[in-house]
Amino acid sequence: MSKIEQSWYQGISLLTILLLPLSLLFWLLSTLRRAAYKIGLFKAYISPVPVIVVGNISVGGNGKTPFVIWLVSYLQQQNLKVGVISRGYGGHSECYPLSVTATTSSASAGDEPVLIQRRLGCPVVVGPNREANIKQLLAEHSLDVIVSDDGMQHYKMARAIECCIVDSQRRFGNGFIMPAGPLRETQARLKSVDLVIENGGDNPFNYQLKSAALLTVANAVTAQAPLLEGHAVSAIGNPQRFENSLREQDISLLSCHHYRDHYAYSATDFAQFNDEIVFMTEKDAVKCQSFAKPTWYFLPVDAEPSAAVVTKLNLLLKEKGILDGL
Repeated sequence: MSKIEQSWYQGISLLTILLLPLSLLFWLLSTLRRAAYKIGLFKAYISPVPVIVVGNISVGGNGKTPFVIWLVSYLQQQNLKVGVISRGYGGHSECYPLSVTATTSSASAGDEPVLIQRRLGCPVVVGPNREANIKQLLAEHSLDVIVSDDGMQHYKMARAIECCIVDSQRRFGNGFIMPAGPLRETQARLKSVDLVIENGGDNPFNYQLKSAALLTVANAVTAQAPLLEGHAVSAIGNPQRFENSLREQDISLLSCHHYRDHYAYSATDFAQFNDEIVFMTEKDAVKCQSFAKPTWYFLPVDAEPSAAVVTKLNLLLKEKGILDGL
């Protein structure tokens, strides 16, 4: 984590004050841009099928992907045909839009889209142009609804429902707009969001992350014996949450190693561990599978939304005509 990112969660520092003029400029430009779409000066693309955006107002890991996975699965349980679009952050492809398949690498599509496709087997398309992503999805598949992994601030894409994920632990940091703080938009933006959901915490509108059994990174086989200790390695926004989940399973962490979110691992990053046990997140695992040792494990997690979240979501789905008679 850079010094700027550290300052976001440590109150107001000298660095925060020095960055405030840039934050003011960022806020002004983003506010004018949103207003231009709101009054119709800029035209937003309207998808032929409804789009549900799952995003946030702050940068860094808020737990968005587990909720996307739950949401897609829930919609599929209602007999809806669902596709996913994503920016594919961290991936680099010579051609966009890129349809993600079971063999697509995280280096091409980004770690989160690959994780979503492997978990659900649903159509996933990534690329910087959301309109092009949607058009490719619909050209290749007959869909009832599209879930956008991130994109709350992408006002060029119209949406039927907005879900905003908030990390209950880190919340909004020091409350400032980037770069003085972690916010992409002010907290006032939450008033216009259809469904604000906390990752953890005791807010009625929340979801809890539930850990499953540890699996080998190389081939996703369940650990055969209790794992008592090892090294934790992660490249996510909030590594402490992951490490606490390991400790809750009575695992002693010999060391903890943090990399920037979406970091592209190589085998050399793990040379220091030799053949010792290494633990990582599922998002990290999709990037390490090709060179993983038998002693490397990942911890799958699933989002379990509260009854209030499910009830509100059902109301929104009916209001928008996405699902009748739910």
